[in-house]
Amino acid sequence: MIRLFVPGDLKAGGEVVPSADQAHYLTTVMRLGLDDELRVFNGRDGEWRARLAEVGKRGRRLRIEARTRAQSAGPDLDLIVALVKRPRLETIIEKAAELGARRVRPVVTERSNVPRANPARLTAIAVEAAEQTGRLDVPCIHDPERLDRLVGAWTGERRLMFCDEAGGAAPVLTALGEASGQSWSILIGPEGGFSPRERALVRGLPGALPVSLGPRILRADTAAICALGLWQAMLGDWRGA
Repeated sequence: MIRLFVPGDLKAGGEVVPSADQAHYLTTVMRLGLDDELRVFNGRDGEWRARLAEVGKRGRRLRIEARTRAQSAGPDLDLIVALVKRPRLETIIEKAAELGARRVRPVVTERSNVPRANPARLTAIAVEAAEQTGRLDVPCIHDPERLDRLVGAWTGERRLMFCDEAGGAAPVLTALGEASGQSWSILIGPEGGFSPRERALVRGLPGALPVSLGPRILRADTAAICALGLWQAMLGDWRGA
């Protein structure tokens, strides 16, 4: 079933005008015709059955019929990830959406070799992943910020799973097996790792939980996927799936 994320409100009998890219996708790529069915969601009103009500020179129009799923939210999980090269960062965004992260917060570290990112492009990737994976919301993609600033504003209200590749941390399953908390963040470093100063700052945060992801050094995208999956299995919504 085709699913589209739309920003507008959804209610029975309402109408939605898809964007030009969405209209092209529906009728040219997926070859939907008049009265064909799809699903739409906006992250607030649940998922709704809709039909293609107009296909013509004036554009495309969707008619909203009935709600198929009530709105629900996954776990309160942030992924904080150091900026890496674009292909790997885009993979991280896609997989974070698929694996249920609520937010992704790119950070610039002392050893980051990429100074900036394109939040609009990353958000588009997150939207597409949410459409494909069946979730009812889209993760929020924050603008990049410096790790120092994030650490300085940390309040301790969230637990922080710090994936520390430099050693001295407990195995991830052991650490998570003894952990608790409803709101979590996962921190993944850059290709060159965290500097000693950054490691000390992060380890000193209230609620920080340093963990090891195993005996091998992982690339940032691999580490993010592993960490998200392990957290979901131990503390997230995989447990009741």
